[in-house]
Amino acid sequence: MTEITFHVHAPDKVGYACRLLRKAWNQGTQVIVTGDPALLRDLDVSLWTFSALDFVPHCHGATSPMAARTPVVLADGLEQVPHHDVLVNLGAAIPEGFERFERLIEVVGNDGEDLQLGRARWKHYASRGYALKRHDLAEAAS
Repeated sequence: MTEITFHVHAPDKVGYACRLLRKAWNQGTQVIVTGDPALLRDLDVSLWTFSALDFVPHCHGATSPMAARTPVVLADGLEQVPHHDVLVNLGAAIPEGFERFERLIEVVGNDGEDLQLGRARWKHYASRGYALKRHDLAEAAS
């Protein structure tokens, strides 16, 4: 069964995702990131520029020729992703096909709408028997 962790109160979802993906890359973990297309484009750009000393190898698009060899794949959909290790959801919806992944990390921002949508996803997973973990970024920062 997929292990699901919610990372809540992210002040900047894209910036947080960059740091999360850098950590995953350093640990040798393969990650698929899903979300709204505009947010994925922002993440793509940010992964090139967020740190002068680090680079996170990634590609945009599950059908990209590089997807099978790249540890981080930004994907609008999960139909043709090259692996099922870790899924990071930056979007508002429950990713269709998430249950194929070993781990799912839900990143939830600070704003009221994102928190409300995150609660709805939490309830969805909980009602289906998934054991959920919560990592509150606001508590961790204080």
